[in-house]
Amino acid sequence: MTLLQWFIFFLAVQVIHYLGTWKLYQKAGRKSWEAAIPVYNAVVLMGIIGRPRWWVILLFVPIVNLIMFPVVWVETLRSFGKNKLSDTILGVATLGLYIYYINYAEDVTYVKDRSLKAKSKSGDTLSSLLFAIVVATIVHTYVMQPFTIPTSSLEKTLLVGDFLFVSKFHYGARTPMTTVAMPMVHDSIPLTGMKSYLKWPQLPYFRLPEFEKIEKNDIVVFNWPVDTVRFFRDPNSRDIRKPVDKKSNYVKRCVGTPGDSLSIKNGIVYIDGKELIFPERAKPQYSYEVVTDGSILNDAYLQDELKITDSYGRISENTYIFTSLTDESVERIKNNPGIKSVTRRIAEGGDKSIFPHTKNWNVDNMGPIYIPEEGKTVGLNKETLPFYKMIIDEYEHNDLSVDGDVITINGKPATSYTFKQNYYWMMGDNRHNSEDSRYWGFVPEDHVVGKPVFVWLSIDQQNKKIRWDRMFTTVSGEGKPVSYFKYFLIALAAYFIISFFWKKKKDANA
Repeated sequence: MTLLQWFIFFLAVQVIHYLGTWKLYQKAGRKSWEAAIPVYNAVVLMGIIGRPRWWVILLFVPIVNLIMFPVVWVETLRSFGKNKLSDTILGVATLGLYIYYINYAEDVTYVKDRSLKAKSKSGDTLSSLLFAIVVATIVHTYVMQPFTIPTSSLEKTLLVGDFLFVSKFHYGARTPMTTVAMPMVHDSIPLTGMKSYLKWPQLPYFRLPEFEKIEKNDIVVFNWPVDTVRFFRDPNSRDIRKPVDKKSNYVKRCVGTPGDSLSIKNGIVYIDGKELIFPERAKPQYSYEVVTDGSILNDAYLQDELKITDSYGRISENTYIFTSLTDESVERIKNNPGIKSVTRRIAEGGDKSIFPHTKNWNVDNMGPIYIPEEGKTVGLNKETLPFYKMIIDEYEHNDLSVDGDVITINGKPATSYTFKQNYYWMMGDNRHNSEDSRYWGFVPEDHVVGKPVFVWLSIDQQNKKIRWDRMFTTVSGEGKPVSYFKYFLIALAAYFIISFFWKKKKDANA
């Protein structure tokens, strides 16, 4: 929806609210016109139902407001003596329209200074649960989101089975674009597989001010730009056009930022002609061919002596292919007397699955590629258009057409294009086992979700065991990851001890 459409929608909601409540405002001692003034009417309503004014803010927070609207409907009904379970069910089931019936058809009386305490234990539990859901939704949407590592594309840095906390505020929290969705779930409802959202209405992209910008080598969680399947990694899932914030979540390392010229030569990333140097914790991995004398290679030797857990395959009697070895692993293999040679495998020839799908490039050799920067202009022709077609047409919502050598944007011939937002180039450290920007191109800024900051749990998927050394470790930083799990346990024990004595003292003074 455009801003104009949203403005019209907002006014329509205000009209609906006024028509359904103006008599109730009068019965509560207010003026009928107060029900018609946007925002002010909500402030007045909070006074009528006896709730704090800051609730008004929650009514305008996407997703959170889906929880708050039913609460306000029920509170409004109860403020006019409608306390029965049937009234509550009707109020919620009719999406608040039951209030119209109360407004026009019944002579209700305003209950001033009504008790706001729940009249039953179940009511108190429900109120506490709703409050917890609201707080959790705010935290999940704007502060911190749990995330699981599903693939090995960042193996050795982030492992399959790592459970992360992803910060939303480092790069600026993105307000939800999909306004009607279940809180704290992504694109499908757990256990049922049903879609968890409605495509309409959609809010324009907006991001709160960031604390830091995305830098090269940052690990970033983002929505997969070319996601067109309803359920992630379901081979039978039908094609579907997802809203941006409901596309599948990916996690990769940012190797190119807006304005960079990126090239990959023999698997090495170069930015503006200079090799990109990885941070200490990064463990880039490549595919290698290993030739032996035939005397040593077996699973037990690999895992116990060389500490190589990488998968491998035999291509001849004494020649093996390892798909993701780190530099340290390569050195351990080379130093073994039974090894004749260790050679990095470099892709040869052209591969049309590689972005932009028109060049004779492959996963190890491609570029140079200009990474678009907001406000910068590039020339458009048949050679450059494949790089920016998705940006112009899909990500920045223009009407693009090509007729021979003539490129038309929004009905006008175009020989250049100015970008409306920043873009990034994301790649996995496991270079030959990662589906990343080399295959589908740029990641738009409005697809950025957040920054992984903390591993709070890690489970070895093969052995079904907890990796205790990874519990409560930070994702970024220099040196080896350090576990803060013992400090967490100490803090947790201190909390329970203090809470126990505090409650004991409170009971004694009661």
